Amino acid sequence: MSIVVTGATGKLGRLVVEALLDSGTPAAGIAAVVRDKARAADLAERGVELRVADYDRPETLADAFEAGDRVLLVSGNEVGRRIPQHTAVITAAKAAGVAQLAYTGVLGGPDADFDLAADHRATERAILDSGLPYTFLRNGWYTENYTENLAPVLAHGAVVANAGEGRVASAARADYAAAAAAVLTQDGHLGKAYELSGDTAWSFAEYAAEIARRTGRDIAYSDVPAETHLAILTGLPEPFAAILVDVDRAIARGRLAGTSGDLARLIGRPTTPLAESVAEALRHQA
Repeated sequence: MSIVVTGATGKLGRLVVEALLDSGTPAAGIAAVVRDKARAADLAERGVELRVADYDRPETLADAFEAGDRVLLVSGNEVGRRIPQHTAVITAAKAAGVAQLAYTGVLGGPDADFDLAADHRATERAILDSGLPYTFLRNGWYTENYTENLAPVLAHGAVVANAGEGRVASAARADYAAAAAAVLTQDGHLGKAYELSGDTAWSFAEYAAEIARRTGRDIAYSDVPAETHLAILTGLPEPFAAILVDVDRAIARGRLAGTSGDLARLIGRPTTPLAESVAEALRHQA
């Protein structure tokens, strides 16, 4: 039996592998599913087993899992392709007889009513229909969704969104990774759905003020109409830009503001505060 992490060279998957190693899980008991072994050479050097597979090539998934494995399905990042990708993983996990399939979905699960959530709702339903032992990790927003894109904020002196006075209960990506590691290494999580989010919801005005406080610059929150925001995002693929604008609408409706406390309980500590994430991101900007 191994703990298997799919998408193990991605931003979240790699952090989950690191969290497993940090928790004392023996490297020999961890399998990283990757498309390219070269990108995971450092993990192999530490004793992590590498299994090569591709969500888009279902035949490669046949050997990705073994009976009794605890598997984390890290959701794909290509909107529009995720349902067939995830279905291929679910089918392979079912055939292998895995002991647990944990899935990184989205805050709100079946009640999430924004466009980005559609693939996650369908995936949760496919997992339930499969009869696999499951754990749903309904991840809220990563603070890095914002702090990794500070350059234009600093260049223009503005945080731009169409979220009104909506609030976001974000947490650091490493917090979500630690939660995934917890449900994969501990008992008692089968059949559970966790609403994962930061301890405190913040507004975009507060986010702008925090950047201003730490940089000494004038940074304002510019709340713009959705159509204006879409035009500002010209340069991004149009479907992706439309998703971002729709997420901001969801934020305005309070869909990413929930603070259930599930994340802090799973990781056994408070979630990473917004101010700490902003400070870390600004250090990398210097």
